[in-house]
Amino acid sequence: MEFKIEKQENHTLIQVLEEKLDTHIAPTLKSELVLVSGNGEKNIILDLSKCRYCDSSGLSAILVANRLCKNANGTFVLTGLNDAVERLITISQLDTVLNITKTVDEGVGLIAEASN
Repeated sequence: MEFKIEKQENHTLIQVLEEKLDTHIAPTLKSELVLVSGNGEKNIILDLSKCRYCDSSGLSAILVANRLCKNANGTFVLTGLNDAVERLITISQLDTVLNITKTVDEGVGLIAEASN
């Protein structure tokens, strides 16, 4: 299984269970994100703590999630980044666009603040 999706009270947590978020996984992740958003979820936390690698198609999936949440007036949070993935996001200057937290709990707190 590539993902674990948990619907919570005020957000949906999506955990990527693969070591690589690349061209093999990203299209499926995008489909899941569209489904979750289509079901009315506007707050999504994407947990990449198991990911060791991300390529441009992975970044594209992350940006799709961010756009879906923004369009629904919700909040997208990226969490659990390891050094290599964090470096890629910084190099791509996406750290200025995305909400990034160290832990899922911090992401939940960020969504709670944004909802108030």
